[in-house]
Amino acid sequence: ESSLKVTGIDFLKSQNTQQHHTDGYNIKNLVVRRGQPFRVQVNLNRELRAADKLSLRFGIGENPLKNKGSLLSLKPEREDFNGWKISVVKKNGKECVLSVTSSPHAAVGKYNLHVKTGTNIYKPENGVIYLLFNPWCEDDVVYMANEAQRKEYVLNDTGYIYVGSAYSIYDRPWNYGQFEEFVLDACMYLLDKSKLSLTDRRDPANVSRAMSALVNANDDSGVLLGNWSGNYISGTSPMDWIGSVTILQKYYKTKKPVRYGQCWVFAGVLNTVMRCLGVPSRCVSTFDAAHDTEENLRVDVYLNERGEKLNSLSLDSVWNFHVWNDVWMKRTDLPDGFSGWQAIDSTPQEQSQGLFQCGPCPVKAVREGDVYLPYDSKFVYAEVNADRVYWVVKKVNGRDKYFKVGTETQAIGRNISTKAVGQNRREDITREYKYPEGSKEERMSMQRAYSFIRPVGMMPRSGYASTVQGLGRSTQPVVPKEQVTKTGLHLEITNTEALHPGNPLEMAITVKTSTPGNWTVDLTGSCQLQYYTGKVQANLGTIKETINLEGTSEMQIPLKIAPDAYMKTLSSLEDEVLILVTAIAEVKETNDKLTKETSMRFEYPPITVQMPETAKLYNDFTCAFLFKNKLNVTLENCKLLVEGLGIFKMTTFDQGDIMPGRIMKSEIICTPTRLGEKKIVAKLISNQIKGISTEKAITIT
Repeated sequence: ESSLKVTGIDFLKSQNTQQHHTDGYNIKNLVVRRGQPFRVQVNLNRELRAADKLSLRFGIGENPLKNKGSLLSLKPEREDFNGWKISVVKKNGKECVLSVTSSPHAAVGKYNLHVKTGTNIYKPENGVIYLLFNPWCEDDVVYMANEAQRKEYVLNDTGYIYVGSAYSIYDRPWNYGQFEEFVLDACMYLLDKSKLSLTDRRDPANVSRAMSALVNANDDSGVLLGNWSGNYISGTSPMDWIGSVTILQKYYKTKKPVRYGQCWVFAGVLNTVMRCLGVPSRCVSTFDAAHDTEENLRVDVYLNERGEKLNSLSLDSVWNFHVWNDVWMKRTDLPDGFSGWQAIDSTPQEQSQGLFQCGPCPVKAVREGDVYLPYDSKFVYAEVNADRVYWVVKKVNGRDKYFKVGTETQAIGRNISTKAVGQNRREDITREYKYPEGSKEERMSMQRAYSFIRPVGMMPRSGYASTVQGLGRSTQPVVPKEQVTKTGLHLEITNTEALHPGNPLEMAITVKTSTPGNWTVDLTGSCQLQYYTGKVQANLGTIKETINLEGTSEMQIPLKIAPDAYMKTLSSLEDEVLILVTAIAEVKETNDKLTKETSMRFEYPPITVQMPETAKLYNDFTCAFLFKNKLNVTLENCKLLVEGLGIFKMTTFDQGDIMPGRIMKSEIICTPTRLGEKKIVAKLISNQIKGISTEKAITIT
């Protein structure tokens, strides 16, 4: 009687991956999600009999052992083992189809499958099975009930990251590409590198925290090296990426940090990693985000007497925007009510438990002021809730003195944005992070937060200001109030003409009063160029005016900057800059003071993409990119970056200089390799302009 031997295994890849929503992964191996059955067909040398011993063995890690839980030996129809079970679905001569259901709490990672029959062990080729989190499974902690949300937050491999400023929000297309070649392997490499125990690998809270640390290179030679210096000669400028794929592929190949990232690149890559592992994830942009180095819920901004912001004094800063990620999960480690979206952040800002990592922090804890909950909720709370205090630094008898010229309590953490589900538009999710400003709930939440975070008294706290006496911490938490002025003073800053590089920058400061009386207002205004991190790069010009207003009235004061004042700086910088306008108004009669700042983006002519609306699988089509330089300046060293997931790899065209009025045209022959709606993303960069992006969709049939 011959002993039972396995002659082959069929992983029934196409039916399994369709049922598990993993058919997108560009990989030879079987990829399945936990807690859901998949089938394998085992071919034998003879028919399977009742007395035969057959078991499937799943091993994870270097040296799988039963007593460590890293080796699972499953026999058909037997009681489950660690929540896994298998059964024989059908027998047909020498073929036997088995159904395997992993535990919905199984460790995520790569499992080696061997089949044991009696004393024989069969090791199939491509026998490594990738097991992911499962948002479709009700017993998985990442379960998401809504199908449209699962499509967006798990399966969509393209999206937008919102950047710019609160005054002018701009959508930057981003290719996540979680299904592209080597991306899943890169994520598995990161999981191994994280040294998470098998138990920790079951829980998306631990996995997402570990990934927030590994996407930056700071402690562990992770994926991306951050660089905000303006010098990117030894790598790729953060502005030059249009997606995560090139970054993760390069990292997987070299195992060395890729140069360079800034916050939207970190968030784009972390979003790819989390979606790839099966955790619902979204990129979240906060405008006017506080980077408060002392958790005191206050950011101090220092101005000189011309109203220009000073870099040197500030320890903390307000970024025009900051991008992090929300991941969706049930928090089994916390009291009820804190499940759902959790903020994680891989931009290296501050250490948490000794590493540059941040989160997961329950978004509901931020909204309710429960800032004692893990992880890093004080930090995230401060990013969206700090107050901004303005100080003017004046020389008095040769020494610096600080004069407070304004407090803003509602300016930080605005327009919190993410891409809408199933639509190419921005969705404002500020309400998920904060109650409406001034509401009863907001006040209660704030008092709750302030009972865990002790803000310091109202003193300036720059490097120089530590010499000021009386920096003792106030024992009673003070909830600052927005000043109410006797004159009803109000400032507005706008641009009166489109802000095109090469043209004069034409802006205006509108001063309003709304109470009876004659008011003399001293207005100081300044215009500067700054990075999105709030770091000033150039002073462009200032104005000083004294105006008279009566009762309820307003006056518009123009602020105009000639092209010569800024074009040289603009061309020499490697990063995109914003135009910062700051206004200080002081009413002589009442000593009322008010300060306001607004950041604006430059506006650029568009790129257009010409291609058919549909194309057939593996049939070539032509895609053309057109750009007309409608500006008054030559754009030097133009590069066009293009990428289409499932159509063509990232490609760069050098375009040289494009003179005013000239049209650039580039064509690429495309061969679609995947079905469905696919997107082509294009970005033009030059010395003068750091990024004009566009995207266009095509349906592949």
